[in-house]
Amino acid sequence: MAATISPNDAFPLPERLPDDLPGDPMPMARDWLDRAWADRVQPNANAMYLATVGAGGQPSLRAVLCKELVVDPGYVIFYTNLKSRKAREIARNPRVALLLHWDAMDRQVRIEGRAVESPAQESDRYFATRSLASKIGAWTSEQSEPIESRAALMAKVTRTMLELGVRLDDPDAQAPRPPYWGGFRVWAAHVELWVGQASRVHDRARWSRSLTPGADGGFVCGAWTSTRLQP
Repeated sequence: MAATISPNDAFPLPERLPDDLPGDPMPMARDWLDRAWADRVQPNANAMYLATVGAGGQPSLRAVLCKELVVDPGYVIFYTNLKSRKAREIARNPRVALLLHWDAMDRQVRIEGRAVESPAQESDRYFATRSLASKIGAWTSEQSEPIESRAALMAKVTRTMLELGVRLDDPDAQAPRPPYWGGFRVWAAHVELWVGQASRVHDRARWSRSLTPGADGGFVCGAWTSTRLQP
């Protein structure tokens, strides 16, 4: 009599989503991010893709850095020039999508939700941790705007340093946060967690909740509901 091979044997998942899905996906997403960072699975383990939509309905995609994933109440923070294309598109339509993908871990997190500007104090605290060169770059760049050459851009860098009165070789030099630079909090309305495997019979689940605008610029969050998805 031939041996029976079960689907679990033919399509193994050494690590997978639990059979009983957690009530909140954010702790698992945070755990994956922490593991990717600790193991240095890629040069920028916190790199994530941000999709926005322009006035004409054209989607736009770029990589940003996830600077914090706040489990409770459930949002992700990134920083940028507040006059950039992404920021202008968010001002018109705050509905955005995020993707964190770690190929070496066979893990992926997708988040869809609403973006709002971070409080000024939060942006100030993060900006203070940046290198002086990064601070000068934030003051210099009119992000997404055309410039005639690289030489012209570097000339702007020099002018910015003179205007700020700082030198890169001065260990005590400081630069404040530009008023047009800051953070965004992306509040999660939908989260998908994905665990891949070579058979392509991946493990996927999706969580959803309501977001009701709150008085403090954030949201009042409903309870999460979850469902498994076919790969």
